[in-house]
Amino acid sequence: MIAYYQLFLFLYRAFISIAATRNSKAKKWVEGRKNWQQQLSSNWKTEPGNSIVWMHCASLGEFEQGRPILEEIKTQNPNSKILLTFFSPSGYEIRKNYNGADHVMYLPMDGASNAKQFLDLIQPDLAVFVKYEFWHYYLAELKSRNIETILVSGIFRPSQPFFQWWGSFHRNMLQNFSHLFVQNAASKELLDGIGLAGKTTVAGDTRFDRVIALAEQWQPVEIADAFCGTDPIIVAGSTWAEDETILAEWMKSNNRYKLIIAPHEIKAENISRLKTLFTNSITFSELSTHNPQPMTHNCLIIDNIGYLSRLYKYATVCYVGGGFNKSGHHNILEAAVYGKPVITGPNFEKFQESVDLKKLGGSSTISNTKELIDVMGQMDISAASTIAENYVKENAGATAAILKWLQEKRLFTNA
Repeated sequence: MIAYYQLFLFLYRAFISIAATRNSKAKKWVEGRKNWQQQLSSNWKTEPGNSIVWMHCASLGEFEQGRPILEEIKTQNPNSKILLTFFSPSGYEIRKNYNGADHVMYLPMDGASNAKQFLDLIQPDLAVFVKYEFWHYYLAELKSRNIETILVSGIFRPSQPFFQWWGSFHRNMLQNFSHLFVQNAASKELLDGIGLAGKTTVAGDTRFDRVIALAEQWQPVEIADAFCGTDPIIVAGSTWAEDETILAEWMKSNNRYKLIIAPHEIKAENISRLKTLFTNSITFSELSTHNPQPMTHNCLIIDNIGYLSRLYKYATVCYVGGGFNKSGHHNILEAAVYGKPVITGPNFEKFQESVDLKKLGGSSTISNTKELIDVMGQMDISAASTIAENYVKENAGATAAILKWLQEKRLFTNA
């Protein structure tokens, strides 16, 4: 099986190198990994007595899950040195200047030589993988060096290779972890069934802790205050074209709600398309430039980043985009933490929080404009709001559970 894995790595490198000639994201993936040894040697400095933590995240969403753990480690152990790696440009490019880590970089492509060189250079006491990303050579090398290696916010499904008759290679990767902290009992049951009962804990999802921390630090957005006034508001976050078409059709039949829409893509051509789609709209930038002005528009288009999690608090109802994509919708907890009912597209089954909230009555899913009209007309907003808020509060605590395990392992000493 190792031969097939090596072939996969070879083909992946070849494909991404070809794609880099015409795709900007692929180009960043390739360019960001060039001369990684030299860059790491120059930027990674430690001193005797430092506890060294390496956290790896696939992309931005996984970083937000891992972030509460990093920040709590740093709070409790100020002398800790933290290295943060990303696989995807969409994570690295946004968080490359994250000041909670001592160095941020792309993870070098998996391979026996890279794994040895990488670990020789950083010498971690603890390795943390967030949710998924299982790289054979890195995990095997960590195991061979007796470095504590944990998975946090893991979630598993029966269809994954680990649980197939032919999945021994993948199961062996999981055996290299010291401990696996998973989101739900179903994941633990699956892992117990392949011999991991002794090192699996249901801790929950650290994203609950992250969104609670964000909500506690909430600050108003002056332009949103001016736009919203006393009207009921839908805040639509991280939307894609399918979401936007449905929302635009719904707005034609709506005479009550104003819409704040923060699209997933904020390039100029997409913002221009949205201004055409939502005929009575104004952008955040326009409102910033021309404020104050009469609020005659019923749609505010957010054409910059960094505001979405704060904007959800202004909502009467939240719509979270991406649910028409195969990968599923974006983070609904950023909205639910404020006690807001959530609506998404139909692809939600991969997300435990979406399954839970829909079952409880705190969220709804739609597949077309008619269903959105029906949901908005029938929703008990007050009841759904209470359900959403309570659900987030009741599921906090994953970070504390993981930190307790680390303390019991005596990996860190309070300094």
